Amino acid sequence: MKPFTYFSPTTLSDATRVLADYGADARCLAGGTDLLIRMKRHQWLPRAVVNLKRIPWLRDVAINAELRIGALVTLQDLVRAPIIREHFPVLAYAASKMAGVQVRNLATVGGNLCNASPAADTAPPLIALNARAVVVGARGERVIPLDEFFTGVGKSALAPDEILCEILVPRDDAVRASFIKLEHREAMDISIASVAVSLRNQKSEIKNQKCEDVRIVLGAVAPVPMRARQAEEILRGKELTEERIRQAARVAAREAQPIDDVRGSAWYRREMVEVLTRRQLIAMGKNVA
Repeated sequence: MKPFTYFSPTTLSDATRVLADYGADARCLAGGTDLLIRMKRHQWLPRAVVNLKRIPWLRDVAINAELRIGALVTLQDLVRAPIIREHFPVLAYAASKMAGVQVRNLATVGGNLCNASPAADTAPPLIALNARAVVVGARGERVIPLDEFFTGVGKSALAPDEILCEILVPRDDAVRASFIKLEHREAMDISIASVAVSLRNQKSEIKNQKCEDVRIVLGAVAPVPMRARQAEEILRGKELTEERIRQAARVAAREAQPIDDVRGSAWYRREMVEVLTRRQLIAMGKNVA
């Protein structure tokens, strides 16, 4: 590991000032479960490491008109937080399927998103819930829709001097969401493929299983977590018939952009996107009927 300068600021302004000074040669420390490993492997060689753990409000979880999740909230916090479990159970479920308890007690929501892995398991359910990222830099604050946050493998919309502070999730009791992950080993493996689905139904339409809005989000099957927008259009504003669901699942599989790697072939991933999407839509259609 190369020598580096360590900073432990207590305010966001101090943290962004360090990032502005060092630019791309700085890395933020949130949970450290990826950063420290990559530094030891010489994959990342920062000249400055900025520890964010002394900025206390980055650990907050609160709900009013919307849910606010601080970037330093751990995956285990998502699993256990009563607010999350009651109002956004899909987030608690997705977090419970990530890594093991030891890692979940350190790994953070912000770190998982900022690593910008195509297989980041917090991303699909958050995108399905129409989440937004609040980022702060030397030029001030801006809010980025989470489905625009990822720009490539390991790349995000963050500028070198910007920090992801919190995630905002709209609170809408008419929205139901689900997440499913295909993996080799239960809870301890990276996704081969994942799918998150959200459906919004007006009360007057639930009886007919008609969805006012729908989001289908695919993980680990493209350079970034992605919405299957063509598949969504097949369902939006229509009744969730079996044939329509099957058609949407087929289209979602065609929209995926998987690769061959050690965890699975592109062909297998595409097939599984169709299966997972279809199963979730059928199950959710029954739940809102």
